[in-house]
Amino acid sequence: MKQKLSIIKIGGNVIEDENQLAKFLSSFSKMEGFKILVHGGGKLATQLAEKLGIQSQLVGGRRITDEESLKVITMVYGGLTNKNIVAQLQANNCNAIGLSGADGNTIQAHKRPVKTIDYGYAGDVDGINATTINALLTSGLVPVFCAITHNGKGQLLNTNADTIASEIAIGMSGLYETTLYYCFEKKGVLMDVAEENSVVKHINSQSYQELLDQNIIADGMLPKLENCFHALNKKVHKVCIGDISMLQPTKALYTTITL
Repeated sequence: MKQKLSIIKIGGNVIEDENQLAKFLSSFSKMEGFKILVHGGGKLATQLAEKLGIQSQLVGGRRITDEESLKVITMVYGGLTNKNIVAQLQANNCNAIGLSGADGNTIQAHKRPVKTIDYGYAGDVDGINATTINALLTSGLVPVFCAITHNGKGQLLNTNADTIASEIAIGMSGLYETTLYYCFEKKGVLMDVAEENSVVKHINSQSYQELLDQNIIADGMLPKLENCFHALNKKVHKVCIGDISMLQPTKALYTTITL
């Protein structure tokens, strides 16, 4: 029987709130078994870019990563945010190691091809190095990945953190029973956006289609759920979506997604 591995992705709103982040990292540290943390950078990269006079361009909620923006993203995601998280995990007696996809050649990607929009130095994941990640896990380290990958030719790439978490869960599912957690500011997938406790506790392929038809799953939740089912179809055991209290053993109110 395979051992269990938890892959947890935290959203920018959690990272930007010091109290929420501290609570999350405390809960994450107490989680038993093998685990991996994945984070983006939230608004901090945009704020720093503005201070440096670099204009951030977003199209349909997706960032256009030009050469100057990539420098700022690397500084914030791979530096400030990643190392702050690692330091706080050490304070919680969780022996974390901060990584980008370039470190240990752990996540390979390619520059997104230009179709209608040129996203610049945005990366789409080709694969992960399960052997190296497993070596870190089995040596007692907890990998903390920022949302930066590389193309194997010296080029760093800005990559969606939800996708990185999903691809790590898929890549490690040959070795472990993997559960993917998307941790953000809502309690889960909501039946009614205005009612924070209207959480859909369980979604499978059939109910997912019904929720789509009723337009309950829409906007920003659509790509998240697409990522979830992509992971499940590639042998990830289950996916959970909820707020930071989802990681507490007694917590009941969050969304679990299975096939």
